[in-house]
Amino acid sequence: MPQISLGLVEVRSYVALIEAIDAMLKAANVKIIQYEKVGGGLVSVCISGDIGAVRVAIEAGQAVASRISEAKSALIANPNQELFPLLNANPSVSTL
Repeated sequence: MPQISLGLVEVRSYVALIEAIDAMLKAANVKIIQYEKVGGGLVSVCISGDIGAVRVAIEAGQAVASRISEAKSALIANPNQELFPLLNANPSVSTL
């Protein structure tokens, strides 16, 4: 069973987030877990997939978003199961 990894991208513009999500989905086989308005103009997206796909996706998303907004990203390989309830996500590969 492949290990799930999580990727997060946070930007200061909703338009930049939409562009980042589009780039991530086109760049690799990943799925969106959630996106949200963080506050103070920040919006974020969380994706899942195998570690290689998530790495490629967040690099693509951050590159596109950083053209028009400040963008930050993180990769979490093999996240602790207790993290998933915070994301309202089921950690099984079949649903992510």
